[in-house]
Amino acid sequence: MPRPAARVLTLLELLQSGGTRTVAELADRLGVEGRTVRRYVDQLIDLDVPVESVRGRYGGYRLAPGYRLPPLMLSDDEALAVLLGLVAGRRAGLMTTERTASETASAKIRRVLPKHIARRLDTLLETLAFTDEPGQFDTPDTGVLLTIADAVRHRRPVSIRYTDRDGRRSERTLHAYGIVAHAGRWYVTGNDPQIGENRTFRLDRIADARTLPGSFEAPVAHAPAQRVLSGFATAGYRHEVTLRIHGTADQIRAHLPASVASLQEDEPAAHEDRTTKRWLRVELRAERLDWLPPVLAALDQPFIIERPDELRDLVIALADRLTSHARRA
Repeated sequence: MPRPAARVLTLLELLQSGGTRTVAELADRLGVEGRTVRRYVDQLIDLDVPVESVRGRYGGYRLAPGYRLPPLMLSDDEALAVLLGLVAGRRAGLMTTERTASETASAKIRRVLPKHIARRLDTLLETLAFTDEPGQFDTPDTGVLLTIADAVRHRRPVSIRYTDRDGRRSERTLHAYGIVAHAGRWYVTGNDPQIGENRTFRLDRIADARTLPGSFEAPVAHAPAQRVLSGFATAGYRHEVTLRIHGTADQIRAHLPASVASLQEDEPAAHEDRTTKRWLRVELRAERLDWLPPVLAALDQPFIIERPDELRDLVIALADRLTSHARRA
């Protein structure tokens, strides 16, 4: 879109926010001179947008009372999907902009909806309850996200400025394979050609991203989501835990998902399938062990603790407490 046309639309957005805007204020917001603002106003009037000129010391321009843009052509289902998506995305931390952006987007959509649809949606949102509190997450820069997405799509190297969790800053080149949204955060996974290793980076810690010349070939069987999950399961923590659990993979994964533990699953024997219980090896890393005994109890399958001994002691202590509570009259 040509820059003048974009500025005319920006002028319309400013006037739609309400009130009278002075020429100086509009010129400052648009980055143009006052006479250019007047020319843009004339273009809006030519498009039958009722812009009024207000004279006096606090004069300027405003939209005529009662003016509204044509309603969005959304069905009930489409309007519901858009608004619920904005609400859920904001609560889950999946917005790539500031919180106010999703709120203003919701307000704009609701403002132009037909009244009967707006009333039904308001009723739903007022009666909708969530089981958890909305998350507070650092959101990635929209420009960074779009630049990396374009690099993934066209297999172009990208230069990023990254700050790790310890505050160390670095600039590196990344062959980005994919973008993953997990647990309210955004990640990019790919290969760092300088060290020849696959890496995963949090997008909200990337301050700048620039596409570089050239291209690369992604692995045939790359799976960005699985890469992120396995990275969580194998990250360095205080305790390394190894278990052997007698059950099916689905039973184990219901309590120890891929983001928490790695599961070594051999191919079933000829007379077995995935529903056959067998001994499976589970490995995970954890900063604390106190959450594991209740998980193993909820799993309700035979298990063997190979390491560490401290976990075995915690499980026995939990079993003793439960036995003591159960025997009370």
